[in-house]
Amino acid sequence: MMKAVIVHGPKDLRVEDIPRPEPGEGEVLVAMEWGGICGSDLAYWQTGVSGTAVLREPLVLGHEVAGRVAQIGPGVSGIEEGIPVTAHPASFVGDHEMPAELEHRTNLWPEVRYFGSAAFLPHEQGGFSEYRVVRADQLRVVPENLSTKEAALAEPFGVALHAINQAGDVKGKSLLVNGAGPIGLLAVAGLRAKGAAHVTVADLQETPLKIAKALGADELVNILRGDELPQDVEISIEASGAAAALGGILNATRRGGTVVQVGNLPGNEVSAVLGALVTREIHYVGAYRFVNEMADALELMAAGLDVSPVMTHEFPIDDAVAAFETAADHSTGSAKVMLKLG
Repeated sequence: MMKAVIVHGPKDLRVEDIPRPEPGEGEVLVAMEWGGICGSDLAYWQTGVSGTAVLREPLVLGHEVAGRVAQIGPGVSGIEEGIPVTAHPASFVGDHEMPAELEHRTNLWPEVRYFGSAAFLPHEQGGFSEYRVVRADQLRVVPENLSTKEAALAEPFGVALHAINQAGDVKGKSLLVNGAGPIGLLAVAGLRAKGAAHVTVADLQETPLKIAKALGADELVNILRGDELPQDVEISIEASGAAAALGGILNATRRGGTVVQVGNLPGNEVSAVLGALVTREIHYVGAYRFVNEMADALELMAAGLDVSPVMTHEFPIDDAVAAFETAADHSTGSAKVMLKLG
């Protein structure tokens, strides 16, 4: 048996004992060590819904995880027991044919099962458990000088790096990051690593702005305090997902500039001021998950990029409910709340 963090419905999160799995053909068993709580995990716990995915059966949460190989299944070679690994959470399913020019953009595959997601039935169980079976091709080996706690950030950092890649070359440029949640904060770290000349970060709370400063932000904008957004930045990364912010972000971006939307916008109708998208001829581009940027994230962290300020709290797996409450409460000063899984 093993412990797992399971959501049964809105506000119904339990740490339960479930059977320890065995790896099958092409699989390995990973002894999980660390997991990071994501906004989608919080959504399932708070409402039973994340985006368009609706919880219909108990679900082990978690897709930001890392640990060590505990057992190797048949047909797996080139992997040794005990090595530290993280996992690419996606499995591409369905009989689809991508246009040739999109084949390399695997994040756009029409049907994807993702760790800790209720998008399909049966649900794709996540990694907030003491052990999880993972396909060998999903493993990403963690560099020797990187801890598994840091490696658990490779997935969200990969999301942030993909957003940066969607913006193009950022070296020597001025940027605005709107929203200092974990993705926005990791974008700040990635932008500094990629040579951005000046990074302004805007948020509604003071504590995440202080974390942004620790990660290399040059200028901080507290919207609730009445601070004004910068003018004529070359690139804006919108990481809040707040449609009401779009008008201000478009006007802060120079004419002919680029806005990358990585914050998840609501799936329903929203009100937003978008006139400047036309009059300023802004390039407005979406950023969804990542392609190979998890590997880039591991490489950057292993090379010395310190993203530890993002990890503000940690809890043992038995205290998962308290961990989720902390992650959902902005007054706690939480950014990325980490679960010690094993």
